[in-house]
Amino acid sequence: MEILRVENLTKIYGKDEAEVKALDNVSFSVEKGEFVAIVGASGSGKSTLLHLIGGVDRATSGKIYIDGNDISELDDDKLAIFRRRQIGLIYQFYNLLPILNVEENITLPLALDNRECDQEELDKMIKTLGLSERKNHLPNELSGGQQQRTSIGRALITKPTIVLADEPTGNLDSKSSDEIVALLKKTNKELKQTIVMITHNLEIAKIADRIIKIEDGRIVKEV
Repeated sequence: MEILRVENLTKIYGKDEAEVKALDNVSFSVEKGEFVAIVGASGSGKSTLLHLIGGVDRATSGKIYIDGNDISELDDDKLAIFRRRQIGLIYQFYNLLPILNVEENITLPLALDNRECDQEELDKMIKTLGLSERKNHLPNELSGGQQQRTSIGRALITKPTIVLADEPTGNLDSKSSDEIVALLKKTNKELKQTIVMITHNLEIAKIADRIIKIEDGRIVKEV
């Protein structure tokens, strides 16, 4: 079952001599439960692509369908609600709120949506994330790996249609990086969670079911 379809996606910044085509007519699809890695050097367009899929930015032209919904047709308010409910975002720099503890940061998307949290499910998730002894700690009391695990929990708590991971290991040491990669793979296999991850690291990309390589805003290879 197709969960994501990107059609002829183009993103242009600036005008005239200052014009930069960050994405150039990109098309691909992702099946439900698939783990796809998008790789490319800095400036290749991979981050722009992820931001467009996540509804953080708007395309110049083209379509993005998530679970059959054309997000390019949603106004800003509806897109914000859709993003909160259907898309889980994992960032390189965690983006945790410093005044909230681990448990509060994980459940924040539910609180913003006025939804109740199942405490039993939350406890199980925190245990899976290896954060049971840290659930009442603030972000500045956590290691980088623990902060990233918290952000993964926040991305998963709404049981999103798709999880988008933006260089999730880019700010971590090798040990923490290995732990995060293993956790993402476990999430994909055990929870059947659809994941699209961007990375510049080909070794990390190899854990995915499929690798899409981008250069100069275009897809140049799929394996």
